[in-house]
Amino acid sequence: MPKPKILITRPWPSGAQAYLQARYDVTVNDAAPLTPAQLGEAMTQYDALCPTVTDKLTAEVFATPDARVKMIGNFGAGYEHIDIAAATSAGITVSNTPDVLTEATADIALMLMLMASRRASEAERQLRGGGWKGWGATALMGQSLQGKTLGLVGFGRIAQATACKAHTALNMKIAYFSRRRAAPETEATYNARYVASLDELAAQADVLSLHTPGGPDTHHMVNHRLLNLMKPSAILINTARGSVVKEDDLAQALAAGTIWAAGLDVYEREPVVNAALLPLNNAVLLPHLGSATVETREAMGMRAARNVDQFFAGETVGDRVA
Repeated sequence: MPKPKILITRPWPSGAQAYLQARYDVTVNDAAPLTPAQLGEAMTQYDALCPTVTDKLTAEVFATPDARVKMIGNFGAGYEHIDIAAATSAGITVSNTPDVLTEATADIALMLMLMASRRASEAERQLRGGGWKGWGATALMGQSLQGKTLGLVGFGRIAQATACKAHTALNMKIAYFSRRRAAPETEATYNARYVASLDELAAQADVLSLHTPGGPDTHHMVNHRLLNLMKPSAILINTARGSVVKEDDLAQALAAGTIWAAGLDVYEREPVVNAALLPLNNAVLLPHLGSATVETREAMGMRAARNVDQFFAGETVGDRVA
């Protein structure tokens, strides 16, 4: 029996990619990201696709005539780029890679907090640009996070890991808002206090860190109205999904001093970054590094490969989302 044909849409870390290549007939696209037309063509040529966040698997792609693909083994925890309803309607199984990127993404959230609060990105640009004139008693003064309130929007795995790091390293007080309140023992574990509304959390937080999924319910959740509820000294952190923040409103708030700073690792139209954010000294901007460690990316690949293995073995797919 011939091996199932699998398309990896972007090169994976070497170990996970080699694992899949040893077991299947694998094609790796190492050129530009695939266009919708190319993804539609791939639907007719492969038994499974292993996409990343850069691949928009729309209803039109899933409606490709004579489609052969029966499994989407997504490389990543988020799957907003996949039309899950259309995949389900087409009888296609979709999986993701949760859990393995929790600690790495929480590390980035903490790093963004520290960079924004201590003006690290601004200071490095000044130094590299030849503008640093030496130490000064009032130069580039930031603010301490010690004992401040970290407000978490969402309280899943990454938010909880962020809470643990912030409380342990910086003695930050933890508050959170979520559609479902956590169990008392979970709150106790993370020294977390539940806040009944997002508005209330935004008003209380010294750092507001976003940990929500994308989608209609959270689209532009952070906008002009919410930003104006925040403290002038507050910092916004987004390691979740770019669509959660209305970037034009954030740029205006940062420029006007409505809030102190923002640290972003995700953007609404990646890889395009809103031009209004780029010149702002109080915007720390990273190129979607949340899971970018060797260990995490290999683990993501192996998790995606395990899901593919389970599907073609006729077993229950452990990380199935559709």
